[in-house]
Amino acid sequence: MTTPTRAVVLGGGWAGMLTAHVLARHLESVTVVERDVLPDGPDHRKGQPQARHVHVLWSSGAGIVEDLLPGTTERLLEAGARRIGFQSDLVTLTAAGWQHRFPAAAYAIMCTRPLLDFTVREAILAGGRIRVEQGTEVVDLAGDGSRVTGVRVRDADGGEPRLLEADLVVDATGRASRLGRWLAALGLPAVQQDVVDAGVGYATRMFKAPEGASGTFPAVMVASDHRTREPARFGVVYPQEGGRWLITLTTTRGVPLPAHEDEFTGFAETLRHPIVRDLIGVAEPISPISQSHSGANRRLYPERMATWPEGLLVIGDALAAFNPVYGHGMSAAARAAEALNGMLAGGAFGEGGTRQIQRALSEVVDDPWIMAGLKDIQFVNCRNLSTDPRLTGPDTAERLRFSDFIADRSIRSPKINEVATRVLSLNAPQKALGDSHFLSLLRTDETYPELLEPPFRPGELEMVGLEPSSIAAKGVPE
Repeated sequence: MTTPTRAVVLGGGWAGMLTAHVLARHLESVTVVERDVLPDGPDHRKGQPQARHVHVLWSSGAGIVEDLLPGTTERLLEAGARRIGFQSDLVTLTAAGWQHRFPAAAYAIMCTRPLLDFTVREAILAGGRIRVEQGTEVVDLAGDGSRVTGVRVRDADGGEPRLLEADLVVDATGRASRLGRWLAALGLPAVQQDVVDAGVGYATRMFKAPEGASGTFPAVMVASDHRTREPARFGVVYPQEGGRWLITLTTTRGVPLPAHEDEFTGFAETLRHPIVRDLIGVAEPISPISQSHSGANRRLYPERMATWPEGLLVIGDALAAFNPVYGHGMSAAARAAEALNGMLAGGAFGEGGTRQIQRALSEVVDDPWIMAGLKDIQFVNCRNLSTDPRLTGPDTAERLRFSDFIADRSIRSPKINEVATRVLSLNAPQKALGDSHFLSLLRTDETYPELLEPPFRPGELEMVGLEPSSIAAKGVPE
């Protein structure tokens, strides 16, 4: 295709706005179509119910956003977001035991999703190069099976469809994407899809943290042990702006989500350690309980289509969505925006240019896809509807054993943990866990003593009003 001059991005969320920002660097005209009316501040909106649950922005994604929008990290921190070093600022019970708090090999920005979205959206739209059609829904794509020439839209509350002509249309509508329906209307077959569904559900509530919880109190996570072959139960306490904690309780298929206040605390009591329950007990609930069952891993393969229309791209959760417990969605979207920027700067649009770019976008999601998939197929009752040989092939069991071995070593071996954390945060490729350097570390890295209790530092429990004698660690965190 010839170099486009007009683009329409479908969806004004995190992935859509980053995509629009990149396109505006290279194209003459960029329009974002968003069904919601976007809030004027860091507030929730109807079309993003999952935003009420825990979100983190890994350092890999935060670094890309900072390159695209200098000053973003500083603005988030000034608004009250926390920069949490992994593993120095986190108290974690993994499936293998308590994680030593090694020096940070990566970090995550922790705050509410509305603050993340608004901070980035405000910076992007301040440039004045992007037009946003709010309160507008997509009807279908214009064009045919060989080329998309625009999109037909209408007001979200009804009305006649109208055409927005474009040389490039990008689907960034997330998990609710209607791409399959749009392609069928163009006479194209369904896109191949893989699903790994552990039946993940989330129940989340916002709390006012104790007055003594300063900006140094760690994030807390209690994970399930998949090796028990029981449905999983997780709990996290993550700091948010405004002196608040967001507490999310997670299940896999076979365990009901807590829906009422007494059930919320009661569920926390069933976790492998009482620390989440104890922190709930010293905090003040300030929101209702929100539930979500949108935790399945789902990946499309548009790059494998025999015919793919020029002028159409798929990005973000519309392309690949992951179990949110791993925090990969926003960073994967940022990495895709970075890849798109590089392809456009390199003059990717030629004959078959759209397919070439889509292939690059699909490569970006492969690492988070395989990491999330391998984790989730370990849970009892997981429905593995994937054709990916790494998740279904004869060596899958060996991959899982190796993954467990790394997890067991990572919590007590500092250099192994450094590599594993960089991979988990998408700062290093997943293949780093199989190169000669890492395999050498598995033989030579020192192993710290097992921690029998959560590794809080002196004074941390006191700052939130808990007695250190009851649950303090018996070892000294590194």
